[in-house]
Amino acid sequence: MADSGLAGLDHNFLTGTLEDVVKWARRNSVWPATFGLACCAIEMMATGTAHTDMSRFGMEVFRASPRQADLMIVAGRVSQKMAPVLRQVYDQMAEPKWVISMGVCASSGGMFNNYAIVQGVDQIVPVDVYAPGCPPGPQTLLHSILTLHDLIKNGELTRRRHENGGGAAIQVAAR
Repeated sequence: MADSGLAGLDHNFLTGTLEDVVKWARRNSVWPATFGLACCAIEMMATGTAHTDMSRFGMEVFRASPRQADLMIVAGRVSQKMAPVLRQVYDQMAEPKWVISMGVCASSGGMFNNYAIVQGVDQIVPVDVYAPGCPPGPQTLLHSILTLHDLIKNGELTRRRHENGGGAAIQVAAR
């Protein structure tokens, strides 16, 4: 270890880069803004209960104001009438901001293939992680959140956003 200098030290808060510290802080302080529109919202609420314990990730309080949030969880079907409201809430969120599309209705319109329902929330806002299911359970949403945490930690989201101007479009397997 004496020969290798700083390269021989374990990676910790003293030897880490500032970028790693910023990624760690962002990953461990994601504050969700809810956008619960249908039955997926019940499962999203269940994710916030003591059984799932989102507080271990620093996410125990769902923010009511978009200006205090940096993660939007779109839970349920989005109607054409609600789409401008969703975009306005997204625009008011603090940067950097992320979006999880929860459920098949938010991701692709689901069984509602008609003129009144948006066929995928990614037409309105850039989606970073898709949580599949009808409705996806709390474990699937938690898995999506952990996937988002990994993407924030690795810096893949900012790289992809810079390349294509949108979200990362990561699909998560149902659990």
